[in-house]
Amino acid sequence: MRHWTREFLLLALCGALGTLLGGHYGHAGFGLAAGLGLYLLLTFRQLRRLYRWAKAPDGTNPPSATGLWGELFDRLYRYQKRERQQQAHLQGVIDRVERSSEAMYDAMVILDAHAALDSWNAAATRMLGFEQPQDRGQHVTNLLRHPRFVHYFLAQHYDDPLELPSPVDESRTLQFQITPFGDHERLMVVRDITRLQRLEQMRRDFVANVSHELRTPLTVFTGYLEPLAQAAETALPPRLARGVAQMEQQADRMRHLIDDLLMLSRLENEQSFSPRIAVDVAALIQQVHSDGVALSKGRQTFELKIETSAELLGAREELRSALTNLVSNAVRYAGNGRRIELRWYLADSGEGCLSVSDDGEGIERRHLSRLTERFYRVDKSRSSATGGTGLGLAIVKHVLLRHQGRLEIESSLGRGARFTLCFPAERVSLPTPSDACAD
Repeated sequence: MRHWTREFLLLALCGALGTLLGGHYGHAGFGLAAGLGLYLLLTFRQLRRLYRWAKAPDGTNPPSATGLWGELFDRLYRYQKRERQQQAHLQGVIDRVERSSEAMYDAMVILDAHAALDSWNAAATRMLGFEQPQDRGQHVTNLLRHPRFVHYFLAQHYDDPLELPSPVDESRTLQFQITPFGDHERLMVVRDITRLQRLEQMRRDFVANVSHELRTPLTVFTGYLEPLAQAAETALPPRLARGVAQMEQQADRMRHLIDDLLMLSRLENEQSFSPRIAVDVAALIQQVHSDGVALSKGRQTFELKIETSAELLGAREELRSALTNLVSNAVRYAGNGRRIELRWYLADSGEGCLSVSDDGEGIERRHLSRLTERFYRVDKSRSSATGGTGLGLAIVKHVLLRHQGRLEIESSLGRGARFTLCFPAERVSLPTPSDACAD
């Protein structure tokens, strides 16, 4: 405030002196204008000094001045110094981030709002073949042209990562994970999971080989057990008869376990999507319904709802296996006197949905996220008693992966359970008008 008072006093002094000198010569008005012009001239001189200082390189000392202009120069100089310090700090942070990204083994690629390459680290050059500066500004699908990547990128469903062979070396397997951020920008992180893939393949091969090798001794065992079981009631003592019956039961359970392991191994080794062959879902669900009624032996009541005549494009036996596993689980765990419903319908989004629901005891919510894990059991004692292998929902999950679908599980204690197989609209084949007329 003190500097403003001095500035107003200077203005008043220039005006008063000009008026007095002008009045002395009989031209007070011209004197006032001359005094104000002098003040403007002094102000213009300070503005010129400010302009020249603003154009000078950073770090140049401000012009020396007193009063309001001196205070203004000092404030601007302090702002400039603080801004230089902040810029230096931010530049240091950026440099550290760039050095850390360059040191990362995973590839990091930043895509702008138009999905063009903005920046990437050295790992991206090594793993994806991106080159500076010619690839900067290129659309990412111009450089990564694999059909599955293009579909994954354009669909913008980035919850699950995508696994593809490297465009530089097809013997390497890469995992792509895309995360949106900022103003429609995207961060793409790419990891080399070749070693993990090989370990997983070794595990799958081991399980498949062991399961296959177990079939021969099991066949021999059941072959000798069968005549013993036939003669158990008449030729064997009661104690041995009970033992033979238990051996037959466990041999049958082991056979189912081996079949499920081989089925799961085959699904895991099939990396591609299932073939797009039209499957009559209405006939399929009716067949599974009949098998479920036979398995239940009257312990539960069944209800069948077929709300559409649409077909699914996929593999019939895989779909049958997935649906049969859901129905057999419902029969095993719903409880006696319960109702089991099978339903085939189209969702509002156009997805085809197969659901199996029951009004049994239900499942605690803490178990739902782990139900598709191999051998995961909510109640181990009950699963063993009912003959479950613990692989049914794992098979369902892999069938859905091969059909680009998803599994939705709704359940809570005392309110039953609903398992829904959701298939994308592009795999739903609607009947043509001519077919509808013929029906």
